[in-house]
Amino acid sequence: MTTESAAAAPTVTIGLPVYNGEKYLRESLDALLAQTFTDFELVISDNASTDATPLICEEYAARDPRIRCLRQVTNIGAGPNHNILVPQARGRYFKWASHDDLYAPELIERCVALLETNPEAVLTHAWDAVIDAAGETVHKQPYALDTANPDPAARLHSLLYVPGGNDFYGVIRTDVLRDVGEHGSYYNADRVFVAGLALRGTFVQAPQVLYLRRDHAGRATRAGDRRARAAALEPRRADRLRHPMVRMYAEYVGGYLDQIRRARLTSAERRRCLAEVGGWFASCLSPFRERRSVEDRVVVA
Repeated sequence: MTTESAAAAPTVTIGLPVYNGEKYLRESLDALLAQTFTDFELVISDNASTDATPLICEEYAARDPRIRCLRQVTNIGAGPNHNILVPQARGRYFKWASHDDLYAPELIERCVALLETNPEAVLTHAWDAVIDAAGETVHKQPYALDTANPDPAARLHSLLYVPGGNDFYGVIRTDVLRDVGEHGSYYNADRVFVAGLALRGTFVQAPQVLYLRRDHAGRATRAGDRRARAAALEPRRADRLRHPMVRMYAEYVGGYLDQIRRARLTSAERRRCLAEVGGWFASCLSPFRERRSVEDRVVVA
């Protein structure tokens, strides 16, 4: 590789936040480095891991110049550890990767091709399947979200009411990602983040299972109750006095409203989106309907 090509900005930035990921990190890195699309940089942020994670990161960075490693001095939480990667991105497309998931070799190639041929889309991904700790497929996940709908209110409605989807791990236009803003640390902030993307454009899915989501005992989604999951996103959320659940619920609903306010929508689109959030919120409070809202049913990162 020449100096000129090494200095050129890559097409894709992959951001991989990790904390104590030694068990599966090598498998994930091997899958990413085996991608048929090779014009990417891989930026890893180690969140003050106490296991062999830093050594694994250094080992892979030494063998592949596309890898850069950041090391946090203290545990800043999963949310900030995701956010810290976005300013590092040099690619025009961005993808978050998880240290315990697997990726088919053609995943990024297919996603980039779909973004190049669908200029109205802000995110592309592929169908996914759930694997167990040993890497065996448990079941395939049908994609039921209406995120390809040209109407932003319809896309938002789908995200409010329909469970599923792992679009957070899709390939995203970096400028749109930055426009959405940082990932929050209230419970289910990732759903609001994906809604922010969906308000800015459509999602396109490659109709093949190319993403393998690993379910295991140490996964972040098994961190415990809602407060425990929020504290995993950012440690300050463990303080019950300063961060009561009612405050985090308000931030959750307010997050949708803020994304609607900041997205480039027509006045009519904005009104319909606000009506969708209002109807969803009312349905969550209704004593005549099932109390579980979508955040109880979706699998979050």
